[in-house]
Amino acid sequence: MREVAPESACLYELLRIPSGVSNSPFLTIAHALLGVKPSLRPNASQASTPGASTENANRMNNATILVVDDEPQIRRVLRSTLSSNGYEVIEAKNGQEAIEIAIREHPDLILLDVNMPEMSGLEACSKMRMSFSTPIIMVTVRNSEHDKILALDSGADDYVVKPFAIGELLARIRAALRRSSSGEHLPKIETPELSIDLEKRSVDVCGEKVHLTPKEFDVLRTLVVQEGNPLTHKRLLQTVWGPDHGEETENLRVVINQLRKKIEKDPAHPRYILTEPWLGYRFQLPSPASEKRSRRKS
Repeated sequence: MREVAPESACLYELLRIPSGVSNSPFLTIAHALLGVKPSLRPNASQASTPGASTENANRMNNATILVVDDEPQIRRVLRSTLSSNGYEVIEAKNGQEAIEIAIREHPDLILLDVNMPEMSGLEACSKMRMSFSTPIIMVTVRNSEHDKILALDSGADDYVVKPFAIGELLARIRAALRRSSSGEHLPKIETPELSIDLEKRSVDVCGEKVHLTPKEFDVLRTLVVQEGNPLTHKRLLQTVWGPDHGEETENLRVVINQLRKKIEKDPAHPRYILTEPWLGYRFQLPSPASEKRSRRKS
């Protein structure tokens, strides 16, 4: 078992619960100290009450969550907590197993620990993000800004630090599931030179698949969804990097330059990702006339 960071020692102590005792007083105490409210599931005498059954049915959303952590105590408490809140839970004890289960089970959300042996959570997140748009929430004892940036750059949608309040984790899960199931229209781009499928996270240039980093894809996705509309530097940064990252325009400029190198025929004279002077950037499909001129020049 790996060394436990001092700041999370209290959490790990709470999670030292014997296996097979999901209804034990130990788990009840752990839930209370971690901020988990008692389960509201009706008992047999309550099941026949119309209001109680309707309330419970509304709370159960049938979402499946993949919990990935090499600590069985962590998995056990998260399974109990998530199950009591209406979620189906599947588990993986390492990154490679998580990838295999994600391919087979297609979970609605993934809770992914960062510090795991053999394959780290960051590496597992990057590999899964290349094929899946499933929301991924990283769970870790690391709390530095650099660690958060690494997690988000790996493709994570959110980041929770141990020890954490279970109430906060549940709120982040609900928010991530709402975003992923909001029915947001994800347009497809099809031109003779460029093909973008946001659902499949696939980008082809002249028939050849192009690999984008998670940050590059997220910037492109944000621009494509708002096709034709200029987006400010601040909006792009806060959408992709997070609400606390509205001023790092140099980071955005680097990503835009890399994107242009990968999808533009002439990066110095872009036709898709256009600069809005002193404002930001805009994704724009070339007009039919400019398409014809481009083909004649080539």
